[in-house]
Amino acid sequence: MSVSHLVVFAAIYAAAVASPGPGLAALVARVLAAGTRGISAFIAGFVVGDLVWFAVAAGGFALMAQTFAPLIVALKFAGALYLAFLALRAWTSRIDAIDAVPLRDEGALRLFAGGLAVTLGNPKVILFFLALLPTVIDLDRVGALGLMELGTIIVLVLGTILSGYVLAAERARRVMTSARARRLLNRGAGTVMAGAAVAIATR
Repeated sequence: MSVSHLVVFAAIYAAAVASPGPGLAALVARVLAAGTRGISAFIAGFVVGDLVWFAVAAGGFALMAQTFAPLIVALKFAGALYLAFLALRAWTSRIDAIDAVPLRDEGALRLFAGGLAVTLGNPKVILFFLALLPTVIDLDRVGALGLMELGTIIVLVLGTILSGYVLAAERARRVMTSARARRLLNRGAGTVMAGAAVAIATR
């Protein structure tokens, strides 16, 4: 695949990833409420989810995706319920000290599964890979090497952009030092996560 095609794909994909949506809102809100502990597993779920949808589009399995529509709907609601659960914990967490971590570590597997469910159930991701991707890249002419190159771009672009959001959210979190500020931050993050849950569930 030519470098120009890869650059065009990377630019369009980066713009899509960086645009606000329920996935980004959930990621930022989780960092604001609980810090960066375990966030790499959460991001890994996003990356794997995007790779799954890329594989579906690249393999021409749109019909299969429609066949498994009930599973996709179930994943969508699973992601929404997970975000609602995190929102509730953020709202009800107790802040005893400035450096307290309000949400306990959920574990890498649970965070990964949450990120994966949010991504697989996110309509923006589905729309990009099933509808927009074929108009950007002629998938019929892409060989195995080209698919690997595109997959690598997805991992690098998505990982970089999400990591940037995480760093920005963590910096904002560190500014809030008083217990009262942390409590307000947690409740604000909980509200954002609840809104992301509603956005995912209703689309």
